[in-house]
Parts: sequence; structure tokens; C-alpha cells
Amino acid sequence: MYRLSIAAEYGSPEEAMTVYSAVSPDDDSYVSSTLEGCTVRFDITANDAGSMRSAMDDVMSCLKVAEAASGIVTGPAADLDGDSLGE
Repeated sequence: MYRLSIAAEYGSPEEAMTVYSAVSPDDDSYVSSTLEGCTVRFDITANDAGSMRSAMDDVMSCLKVAEAASGIVTGPAADLDGDSLGE
């Protein structure tokens, strides 16, 4: 069993609540989210590395959309995986 925790910290509890409210309905058997002040935490479990990567990609995509839709993050996304595709 693989386990991963991702924490996203925001500038205020209100921003964190906005993101949490947008992404928490997507919680299912492999991810659970919690709100702790200015931080939204995601705890992910998976049976194998491929499933973990898919779950992590889903969480990061949901965060990106929630942040963009709420105006928390503006401008182009960082190229975190170095492939210059801008996702």
C-alpha cells in the first residue's frame, strides 16, 4: 500500500476554504481532504505506484482548476515536470 500526503498552503483561511470547498466533493476511496487553517491537506492511498501517480495527478489538476477559477493564482502555470507543455 502506498500513502502520500500533499499540503497546499494559502494566504488566508478564506482562500483555503474556497479551494477546499471546490475540491472536497471529489473525495473518494483513494483520497480524503481536510482543512486546517490556511492549509488544505490531501491524504492519498493506492495499491500500486501507477495508481498513486494517477491519484496525485487528479488532486493536482483539481487544485489548479480551483485556484484559477477562484482567482487565487493568476498567470501561466509553472512547468513542474520540465516538459515545457505548461501543465
